[in-house]
Amino acid sequence: MEAGGEAVELTYRLVSKEKLALQIVRTLREKGHEAYFVGGCVRDLLLKKTPKDFDIATDALPKRVQTLFPKTIPVGAKFGVILVVQGEHSFEVATFRTDEGYQDGRRPIGVRFTNPREDALRRDFTVNGLFYDPMARRVMDWVDGRTDLKRKLIRAIGDPEKRFEEDSLRMLRAVRFASVLGFKIEAKTLRAVQKLRSTLHRVSQERIRDELIKMFTGPYPGLALKLLDKAGLLKEALPEIDRLKGVTQPRAFHPEGDVFAHTRLVMEKLKNPPVVLAFGCLFHDVGKPDTFTRKDRIRFNGHDHVGARITEGVLARLRFSNELKEKITACVDGHMRFKDVKRMKQSTLKKFMQRETFDTELEQHRVDCLASHGDLANWRFLKRKRRVLGREEIRPKPLINGHDLLALGYAEGPVIGKILRMAEDAQLEGKLKSREEALEWVKKAGGLWVH
Repeated sequence: MEAGGEAVELTYRLVSKEKLALQIVRTLREKGHEAYFVGGCVRDLLLKKTPKDFDIATDALPKRVQTLFPKTIPVGAKFGVILVVQGEHSFEVATFRTDEGYQDGRRPIGVRFTNPREDALRRDFTVNGLFYDPMARRVMDWVDGRTDLKRKLIRAIGDPEKRFEEDSLRMLRAVRFASVLGFKIEAKTLRAVQKLRSTLHRVSQERIRDELIKMFTGPYPGLALKLLDKAGLLKEALPEIDRLKGVTQPRAFHPEGDVFAHTRLVMEKLKNPPVVLAFGCLFHDVGKPDTFTRKDRIRFNGHDHVGARITEGVLARLRFSNELKEKITACVDGHMRFKDVKRMKQSTLKKFMQRETFDTELEQHRVDCLASHGDLANWRFLKRKRRVLGREEIRPKPLINGHDLLALGYAEGPVIGKILRMAEDAQLEGKLKSREEALEWVKKAGGLWVH
């Protein structure tokens, strides 16, 4: 539907960011230019969702945009893209353009500034190719995007192979949009992804990481994994997860099937999970292919530790931050400890519950159980323990420190750490309850510490 077509009333709450975006459109209009909301924000408004960002398309050239607003950043001026900064928010304002060929599977060789229709036709998917005039409250649709929204379909604009050859990341974006929105990928578009899947290796690991994070922290992480596999992209982006297919598990513990089937079910139990939980669940059994043995029964001895090493390598390849890498790896490395919690000493159990990632690991354990044998006894035990003990008893303030030991005549060195660790264990076990008791305990032990 072209600009003169049916008017569509979009009712949405004007929060501060939307008001600022509307002001930018109004300013451009007052200076004689065309200007519209475009892309994902229009899609979200039509789906009655609150957009995270508002992108604006205009016929004003980049230099003109810069003269109309006091604070701008030329993030992609040669491609017609200027960031307009309004208060705490920034808005991408792009000149209508068509791209003149691609050479690196990512960026166009050059661009030609044009009109809204041609601008829409060069975009990736029909649901992202919609324009909206917020002044006239009219949607402009040259790509049949509104029909695809109603059909819940992700369809490439024009020739899908051409779209993906222009930018290979669009293949992952197809999966991401489908999984986040709960849509299907149109058959011709899916076949093009399957055909060109190996070209994903032209894309930087950072860009792949960002798409994986968005899809696995969305409302349907299990659908994301399913679509990645169906599209043939799982083997290209995450071959370590693809290897889980066909790895048999003991039916007594895993009636759901092989390791990949289990992992998919775990991911289906999640909805909008934090990054650490999402990737902890995705990788928790990644060590099983390398530890598979069959003796009295199928076993995966040490798969938690092997999986942690594999996970660390994958996250390093994907350029995850050190903080995320450490937390996700900790979740993988510690997930088998939950089976022993009822047999742990009080000090061991409390130290386990002190872990920075414990809350995440506890939720990971819950969905892991629900996706296999269904026994939540250990999860309930830990929830009850945490409620009964309280934060102060689980992580009490140390009764003594290194300065106390130096004052008692101990020399600096490993023995100080040894004494403090043993004092902490005794405190967690309830054997030491005050600073005085702890100091007396150290004095009575005397020279035993050096042995």
